Amino acid sequence: MSIADRLATLVRETAGLELPVRIRAWDGSEAGPVDGGPVLVIHSRRALRRLLWAPGELGLARAYVTGDLDVEGDLADGFRRAWKLARSRPSTEVSLSAGAKAKAALAATRLGAIGTPPTPPASEARLQGRLHTKLRDRAAISHHYDLSNEFYELLLDDTMAYSSAYFTHEGQSLVDAQRAKLDLVCRKLDLEPGKRLLDVGCGWGSMILHAAEHYGVHATGITLSGQQRDFITKRIADRGLADRVEVRLQDYRDFASDGQVYDAVSSIEMGEHVGEGNYPEYVGIMYDALKPTGRLLLQQMSRHENTAPGGGAFIESYIAPDMHMRPIWQTMRHLVNGGFEVRDVEAMREHYVTTVQHWLDTFEAKWDQFVALQNEEVARVWRLYLVGGMLTFEEGRMGVDQFLAVKPTGDGVSAMPATRPWAAATVGE
Repeated sequence: MSIADRLATLVRETAGLELPVRIRAWDGSEAGPVDGGPVLVIHSRRALRRLLWAPGELGLARAYVTGDLDVEGDLADGFRRAWKLARSRPSTEVSLSAGAKAKAALAATRLGAIGTPPTPPASEARLQGRLHTKLRDRAAISHHYDLSNEFYELLLDDTMAYSSAYFTHEGQSLVDAQRAKLDLVCRKLDLEPGKRLLDVGCGWGSMILHAAEHYGVHATGITLSGQQRDFITKRIADRGLADRVEVRLQDYRDFASDGQVYDAVSSIEMGEHVGEGNYPEYVGIMYDALKPTGRLLLQQMSRHENTAPGGGAFIESYIAPDMHMRPIWQTMRHLVNGGFEVRDVEAMREHYVTTVQHWLDTFEAKWDQFVALQNEEVARVWRLYLVGGMLTFEEGRMGVDQFLAVKPTGDGVSAMPATRPWAAATVGE
């Protein structure tokens, strides 16, 4: 029996699964469906040891990012097949008899899967300290966002918006769809010349720069990333916006308005980095920054009940350590308990599928440049992240939503329209 056939037998006997894709083992032998689909290439026994010591998603990720395991063909198609097969099973629990366990152990030994655990990849996050302390949060943000400004400039469009765009027609470019998203946020917040905007978790400044340039507001952004702060500072100077835009290198918990009251607050895909225990404080800081009748626009990823708050072992270990997503109703509860009146919720899940597809196309087209900027292991992490993220939104296992809320006066005045005028406006005007 070839190594590939032994692998197929091992999978069948331990997991109760037929191979969803064809596999090729390190001796060149193959097994599995012959249908022109992707081929899983197992380059060494070390890939099996990674799976033995970290079964499931984390072991597979470690094997892929180190190159112990690879995929020939469409990586996204391989994911779709595996997830379809997993959903078809009535249960994820596998019950093995003593004889089956012994047989599986013997097969694993013959395949060379038994051995000491391989060293985890260098790109895996290694955070220390208690969850969501300021020091640990800074390290978590740095792990993901401080790869280099050049890396993100290569991946993103000219707006440098690292969040879901808003596509208004088929064939729209990513940069136009990101501007459409920024325009939508500005309209929902009713921004106009002279108003003051606070952006919590401002990224590379897409929101504060756009609002100042196109809506005439005075904008303040806060970020934990020194590289982001430096990037925004240069753009402020280049665009002559020093009198209207300010960026602070600051933890949101340290934000002090210095007596300034804001007409509007935005926070675009930053709330995922706020732990559940800290979320009421996060909401309270935004509430306190607003004047009565001031508006909040919160764009945030969501998850289903009974799914991993952090997005799973791969995301939590390589991309966004300590991330905490919550179901939509939990976010709304936090907002209402914090004193806000929620006026509108808009689902944007399909927009994220198209957004990530654009990023993935760019990534593949510029693969060699990404490898040169970092290294191949980091590039493989990002390929896995983009493909997996796109399919997660495509299949509805995660969503992204915009919440529009208002801080009403003590006697209930919201100054909000009874209809949705922002929805009728022409994007880009």
